[in-house]
Amino acid sequence: MNAIPQAATLTPDDQAPVRSSRWTVAQVEALYQLPLMDLIFRAQQVHRENFDANEIQRSTLLSVKTGGCSEDCGYCSQAARYHTETEREALLPLDEVIAAAQAAKDKGASRFCMGAAWRGPKDKDLAKVSEMIRAVKGLGLQTCVTLGMLKDGQADELKEAGLDYYNHNLDTDASFYGQVITTHKHADRIDTLGQVREAGIKVCSGGIIGMGESRRNRAALIVQLANLNPPPESVPINNLVPIPGTPLADVAPIDSFEFVRTIAAARITMPESFVRLSAGRQAMAEELQALCFLAGANSIFYGDKLLTTGNPEADRDEALFEKLGLRPI
Repeated sequence: MNAIPQAATLTPDDQAPVRSSRWTVAQVEALYQLPLMDLIFRAQQVHRENFDANEIQRSTLLSVKTGGCSEDCGYCSQAARYHTETEREALLPLDEVIAAAQAAKDKGASRFCMGAAWRGPKDKDLAKVSEMIRAVKGLGLQTCVTLGMLKDGQADELKEAGLDYYNHNLDTDASFYGQVITTHKHADRIDTLGQVREAGIKVCSGGIIGMGESRRNRAALIVQLANLNPPPESVPINNLVPIPGTPLADVAPIDSFEFVRTIAAARITMPESFVRLSAGRQAMAEELQALCFLAGANSIFYGDKLLTTGNPEADRDEALFEKLGLRPI
């Protein structure tokens, strides 16, 4: 078997795994360059050292406020400036959110995520979302919200409501960011993640693969996530779903094995994080999903729909998990 390059050791800087160690882009690029079987083997080793390799965490995502967003994220159907099939909708009433959360729990989800298409929440809207968080927590589910950028004090309000996780993806690395989004900066996202951490809320942050970025951009994204102190507890890795009417509608799909390499790199560099196989899973064959799980993914979005895009139906997921011998956490 080919020797593993020194730069691709399991821990950065050739040291024992400690929180203060930092990865470099060169080291993560070296991981990407490994023979695929060697890379997956390494990722599976790390995975088994930190998790039960046959368990999958299941989350359900509900859009509680859809469309009409003022931002210009090039992948997003909810941006008001793009002509897509997504219609602007008001914030869902509390009883509908509770019903959806109960249905998700009944289907085996352990975490319920609520997303709103805002640049950031207004205080009056945050109060309503806080009600949703309290109600969903009352059902015995973990809670997560994605509401955009937060202002001072808002993370504390969400913590008081009982929020477990706040999702705010970095989307892509800092150097490529401006080619996808111009209405805010990469640093704004880092600032929101800092506020979430200070409030004592767990972080859910990952990125989108296949937006026209280079492998170096992908490696840099992984580094930026892994070098957060601490790294995110949940790391969603999304495969771009090109949506007609958005600037990225015609981007060529990324090679499947490159996507698997990204999953493996995330697992190796963030050994204690849940790595979530997120958007784009609907288009993935069962064999590709299985390869992603082998490379270290141990979380999925579970249900019929993500914010505005399709997702494999729960029955299909159950059948796949039965074939693979995977159990819910």
